[in-house]
Amino acid sequence: MIVVRNVFQLKFGKARDAKEAMKALLAINKKLGFAQGMRVMTDVTGPFYTMVLEMTFPSLAELEREQPMMADASWKDAYAKFVPLVRSGHREIFSVVE
Repeated sequence: MIVVRNVFQLKFGKARDAKEAMKALLAINKKLGFAQGMRVMTDVTGPFYTMVLEMTFPSLAELEREQPMMADASWKDAYAKFVPLVRSGHREIFSVVE
């Protein structure tokens, strides 16, 4: 099992807008059959304005098979609304041990 976390540092004061934009992306992901094992989290402590999109996959190969979803026109349009709200980000990929 693989856990992928996309960690976004949002622009100051843009958390509410980013949550709405992420909801739209998740709805499109669900429509495209990509929403299984996804959740969105926001900071309680640590750096302010942090949003994490966490996904699980049976393997790295399964993660790679899902990438064409990003070519969908509706997904691209929704993502274009999310990007301006983000200051920076990084990806973490973990192998679940137990």
